[in-house]
Amino acid sequence: MTNYGLVIPTYQPILDAGRTAPELVATAVAAEELGLDSVWVGDTLAKAPLDALAVLAAFAARTSRVTLGTAALLPALRNPILTANQLLSLDLLSEGRLTVAVGAGFAGRSEPEFAFAGVPWERRRARLDDIVALWRAAWSGASSFHGSVLHHDSLPVFPAPARVGGPPVWLAADTPGALERVGRLYDGWLPYPPDPADYGSGLARIRSTASRPVTPALFATVLVEDDPVRGRALLEEYCQRNYGRPAAFVQGIQMQVTGSAAEVAAQLREYEGVEHFLMRIASTDPKVFDEQLPRLAEVVGILRS
Repeated sequence: MTNYGLVIPTYQPILDAGRTAPELVATAVAAEELGLDSVWVGDTLAKAPLDALAVLAAFAARTSRVTLGTAALLPALRNPILTANQLLSLDLLSEGRLTVAVGAGFAGRSEPEFAFAGVPWERRRARLDDIVALWRAAWSGASSFHGSVLHHDSLPVFPAPARVGGPPVWLAADTPGALERVGRLYDGWLPYPPDPADYGSGLARIRSTASRPVTPALFATVLVEDDPVRGRALLEEYCQRNYGRPAAFVQGIQMQVTGSAAEVAAQLREYEGVEHFLMRIASTDPKVFDEQLPRLAEVVGILRS
């Protein structure tokens, strides 16, 4: 069964536009009521965001069914043992509804965030793999951890997680090395390639070498708009506001789609093998976002039919 989720913006642009933190929680509730399967938040120090894990805790208190997730968490910016405890707490508070997508940062954009946190940029991928392995060790009751980057002669004793082994951890990356690591070390794959063929070849490579079950997901930026001219203009505005780059540049890196609900659904269907779509509405305007949410549910209805 394919699942469909909403990425809820928690960064400064939408807060500056008038969205309040309690309204973000109300958006998660609305997504659940509209029949979506999951709600997700991002993690960064670059855009003055609300804290991802604090926001998910608020979502956990107000929802009962949807998966709660990070898309994507940057674990290197946080103390790994304290984060293991925070994630475990979220997992228990939500009764096992947490999924943690993680990333090692994006070259050319994430270096300042690592500097803010006092963490070396070098060996960031090995550090990420170690952090995730340390979390799992702590959640399984291990007394110590020694990886390639992190070394702890003792670990705290934590409660048992809601699920054996703790919440699933997905890798948000699409490099050749990431494809190999997903199949060995992670529970899911969360890329955003603009070309469905690249998604298909990446998934085939993962499946050919995987030593564990992997959930194939897709991060898709979506704007449902029947007027193609307005749709392109809104995507252009979004890319300039969010990335400071034109849409043509951004769309060469990540999957973005605009069109009618049927057209958006048709383009999403081109990504064969996806088991969980994470859809981000391409707007930092609260009014446009609220108008888009039921239209996104319309897309999901078409995909499920």
